[in-house]
Amino acid sequence: MTRRRVAVTGIGVVAPCGIGTDAFWDGLQVQPPAGERVVTDWDPSPWQGPKEARRTDRFAQFALATAAMALEDAGAPDGSVADPDRSGVVIATGVGGINTLVDQVVVHHEKGAKRVSPFLVPMMMANAAAASVSMRWGWRGPCETTVTACAASTHALGYALHLIRAGVCDVMIAGGSEAAINDVAIAGFANMTALSSSGTSRPFSADRDGFVMAEGAAVLVLEELEAARARGARIYAELAGTASTADAHHITAPEPSGAGAVRCMELAIADAGLTPGDIGHINAHGTSTPLNDAAEAAAINKVFGAPGPPVTSTKGVTGHALGAAGALEAAATVLAIDRCLIPPTVGTEAVDPEIDLDVVLGSARPWEPAPALSNSFGFGGHNGCLVFSPPPQS
Repeated sequence: MTRRRVAVTGIGVVAPCGIGTDAFWDGLQVQPPAGERVVTDWDPSPWQGPKEARRTDRFAQFALATAAMALEDAGAPDGSVADPDRSGVVIATGVGGINTLVDQVVVHHEKGAKRVSPFLVPMMMANAAAASVSMRWGWRGPCETTVTACAASTHALGYALHLIRAGVCDVMIAGGSEAAINDVAIAGFANMTALSSSGTSRPFSADRDGFVMAEGAAVLVLEELEAARARGARIYAELAGTASTADAHHITAPEPSGAGAVRCMELAIADAGLTPGDIGHINAHGTSTPLNDAAEAAAINKVFGAPGPPVTSTKGVTGHALGAAGALEAAATVLAIDRCLIPPTVGTEAVDPEIDLDVVLGSARPWEPAPALSNSFGFGGHNGCLVFSPPPQS
């Protein structure tokens, strides 16, 4: 049986560097101020009424907004892309409604148990974003949440690809959302020495000193290719391949040899029916931590040779949005194909001499769009990779 192919027909983004695809893309070219990457002046009112917004954690607000943007971009703002029973949602997160949880712990401590909000559980639960999106548009297919740390939304997109390929669904909203910036979360990451002391993300630089916490969300509308063509949809790219592996090594540190990352990249490329020589660009996980960047660079060299295809880490701008990182980077990869430009690795002036990669620096690099790889490697040893190809001509 011919394997069903999957098109990207809509993109929605809420990011510290911009809300909406155009603002996001423009923001990827600009050095942000030092410090946590926060979505400033966030206003959920275009997508939710005030009562609903008060009962929705910030991460789920982001998810609703990006889903609405993506569906509008796909030409179906009412969600009527396909049969609702064959339309599904997979929205990832790393920690879900942690801001609500932290706030209500304080309420419990200061005011007592009876003052804890009855909306605590539906606001904090990790699946709240996916559930909210499903209910908003009445999509009754699979509605699920992946929680695999920094690889979560890459896994969400990969799972959505499998569901469409397998004929379970014809259309999916897939991606990730995170809003985890609070004093407790910052202290936890700081005390494990994962955060940048300078507040600046410098992926692959010799002076990189940790990641910068971020929030944000991105989702893609994925459709079975022929159905998308039949309704005259704009096709940004084809989601052609995916893979998921585990390091089985350490709860936070990458496996030193990079074997899990190597295998994940190789499997994703093979799943797309390609070879490493076909890949024209890599959007790296590139967190700006000493261990992660070195391990990822070594893994890329093992798969592609040195220096390999042009590499960028958009975390230089966006920071690290944990469970939403992979979706933000998937959106950037699709836009790089659509706009024939590879965004720069902002914050990095020179590549670490110990790293032999062709890192895009300074400004966006023009390219002839080709298949592109997006990497995500998360705490717990979770590896996820996606391959996006230019819109198919046949």
